[in-house]
Amino acid sequence: MNGTIYDLIMSTGEKFTRGKLRSELLSHARGKTLEIGAGTGLNFAFIPQNVEYTGIEPDESMRKSALKKEKTFHLHVENGDAQSLQFADESFDTVAATLVFCSIPDPNLALKEVYRVLKPGGQFLLLEHVKRKTPVAGWLQDHLTPVWKHMAGNCHLNRDPESEILRLGFSIEEKKVLWNGFGKMWILRK
Repeated sequence: MNGTIYDLIMSTGEKFTRGKLRSELLSHARGKTLEIGAGTGLNFAFIPQNVEYTGIEPDESMRKSALKKEKTFHLHVENGDAQSLQFADESFDTVAATLVFCSIPDPNLALKEVYRVLKPGGQFLLLEHVKRKTPVAGWLQDHLTPVWKHMAGNCHLNRDPESEILRLGFSIEEKKVLWNGFGKMWILRK
């Protein structure tokens, strides 16, 4: 997806809710921090100054937008795939991802990679829209996803990573259900 168009689409929601959620979640980042799907750099303003930040973004247009902002925030962004992270085992204190696991082709593989690169006791900060647990809303999300993912950069409306998160061994320190059940925010610990 074009980074400029993405920023325009996201701007309204960022002002009213998502920006506040990003700020709240990312205030927990500590130490050596990896952001999965840095996108256009919407999270940069919320990254604590005392962390050693690396962001990965596979989409060239999004990454170009982020690279224009990274120097202002003194951060590092590079090309990368969440399904095959090019970092050593147990190399990060914090991994963060906001509204990105919906678009990763194999989110379970990416979650395994997050678990692998986190140090023991490390934290995973995650904000996602998820499949709502009501029959009508869930049905709609399932049926809209095939069209939506082609219009919105492979975004799947009907995912919820929580069962895989628990299966991998993450513990949930904090969880907030958002947007009438259409979103969740987790602070997880390895």
